[in-house]
Amino acid sequence: MKSFRAVISLFAAAFLIAAPAIAATTTTHHTSSHKSSSHSKSKAKSAKSHKLHGQQAIDAERVTEIQQALIREHYLTGDANGVWDSTTQAAMQKFQADQGWQTKLMPDSRALVKLGLGPDYSTAINAKDVASAAPPATSSSTIPAPQTAGFAAAAGVNK
Repeated sequence: MKSFRAVISLFAAAFLIAAPAIAATTTTHHTSSHKSSSHSKSKAKSAKSHKLHGQQAIDAERVTEIQQALIREHYLTGDANGVWDSTTQAAMQKFQADQGWQTKLMPDSRALVKLGLGPDYSTAINAKDVASAAPPATSSSTIPAPQTAGFAAAAGVNK
């Protein structure tokens, strides 16, 4: 019985060693005259595989909400116009950097929550301890003038 297992093991090992060598030497010849059509199909498939997924732009209403929150927090000056422009991007990057978070161009979810723009769980059953409430509004008198000027300079706006 042991010798039978040994023989089977030997054949299995030989097959595993020889299989890649046999597969590597096998070639396939196409006799079809439609080679170009098969290539065009593969190109069409690869073009579809590069389809962009997920949200590609921020809705104008959401941009307005973000701008209003950044204005409230003194990272942006002027009026909220609903356009995700370079000034708004710079203000969001500055806000996120000041929090110690990433500064990529799209808003971080933690930054949106910190700005009071996260999900609203106020009507949830266990909402009494939820920390997603809007931050309290700060008066401009509590922020020193040099700091306000620094915010405006970092956001690229003149006050």
